[in-house]
Amino acid sequence: MEKKLKVAALKDGTVIDHIPSDKLFKVVHILHLDTCKNQITLANNLESKKIGSKGLVKIADRALAENETNKLALICPDAKINIIRDFEVVEKRPLVLPDEIREVVQCPNPVCITNHQPVQTRFFVLKENNKTKLKCRYCEREVKVEEVKIK
Repeated sequence: MEKKLKVAALKDGTVIDHIPSDKLFKVVHILHLDTCKNQITLANNLESKKIGSKGLVKIADRALAENETNKLALICPDAKINIIRDFEVVEKRPLVLPDEIREVVQCPNPVCITNHQPVQTRFFVLKENNKTKLKCRYCEREVKVEEVKIK
């Protein structure tokens, strides 16, 4: 049986694969792909043996910055990032949250200093029973990842 590509190959750039289908447009939003000038290919509801239905993003001629991979790790931690050069995967990057993330999440506490002063947000990443929470470095409010507002 001949194998066919459902999405065109990428010469150079970044592929974000295994995005849960219901998170694809959140990925587009948090990475600001709606204003990106690079060629972008989006695919959704593709068949996946691992997660049933998946999304895929291909961004030509661009590598993701650390804060962008941190954002992805918050909303779709099992997604895969592949760096492509001359149509070949040259690097596979796992999504791993560091112990502290900066300037990625807005503190939900309305009286937190980060919501009133030009202070960089900083959150400690807490992992407990396979659940991830974030704790504001300044006001110490803890919040579930599903409840955070990503910048």
